[in-house]
Amino acid sequence: MGASVVIEPVGSSMSSWSIEWCICREKGFSPASIRDAVKHSNVVINLVGRDFETKNFKFKDVHVNGAERIARIAREAGVERLIHLSSLNVEANPKDLYVKGGSEWLKSKYEGELRVRDAFPNATIIRPADIYGSEDRFLRYYAHIWRRQFRSMPLWHKGEKTVKQPVYVSDVAQAIINAAKDPDSAGRIYQAVGPKRYQLSELVDWFHRLMRKDQKRWGYMRYDMRWDPTFLLKAKLNSFICPGTPIGGLHPARIEREAVTDKVLTGVPTLEDLGVTLTTMEQQVPWELRPYRAALYYDAELGEFETPSPPKCIEARDELRLFA
Repeated sequence: MGASVVIEPVGSSMSSWSIEWCICREKGFSPASIRDAVKHSNVVINLVGRDFETKNFKFKDVHVNGAERIARIAREAGVERLIHLSSLNVEANPKDLYVKGGSEWLKSKYEGELRVRDAFPNATIIRPADIYGSEDRFLRYYAHIWRRQFRSMPLWHKGEKTVKQPVYVSDVAQAIINAAKDPDSAGRIYQAVGPKRYQLSELVDWFHRLMRKDQKRWGYMRYDMRWDPTFLLKAKLNSFICPGTPIGGLHPARIEREAVTDKVLTGVPTLEDLGVTLTTMEQQVPWELRPYRAALYYDAELGEFETPSPPKCIEARDELRLFA
């Protein structure tokens, strides 16, 4: 009927204790369990969120009401600092691209920011782009068999009209630590983006080259999912049949969000302003996708497979032409 999160507060004394924070259908975000979790803390970091809605938890329950309740109780408990993870591209009325009405996920994240700010005015808000790392929901999402149609990858406008700036998970974690230690970060918003921008088509093609599932060797291809009604039907059925955990993370809300181009706002600080040295995708992604290679059991000879070419970054002038 719900879920529980085991939280382990730690301190300089090296002592720690576990608190089971209950999030259940009847109680929502239980105020009593939140109070138990945040008491004696001087910093609270809210990482609670959902990628998809379930019968028990809608986006508004988690991203808006739950976030506001955590912020309010943290303030009442005398917590000095609150760090709230939101999302890049949040806005009140995002443009609908593939799913009618636009991204409800981004809407709820935007409203959640407003409610957190009302409840805890000096909260630090971090807006991450797609986060990648081991067993993530970005690389693994595109590597999953359920995301493809046979050996073809459906993407909005073939992925050529979507620009992404993914960020490495360890960089986000380091930024949170640095923000918690920096009193000047209180009340500020930070954009958590990687060092380079890419067309989604370039990234997905590169992922498949790394997995040895390219067009020549494996038959991979991309196509425009707007002309394939069966793909949206597949995503809807996946959410209906597996409402708790859609297979491969495929559901309409995710498809809509993946089509949104990452917008980095001028004048809003980034992770580099928190002293983080950013990791490039070229450094990390080949290692992360290694377990998803075709014929993984095959012991290749040295030099038998050529090193996959890296994805091309998109320059600002080319991006302007892309959306002209």
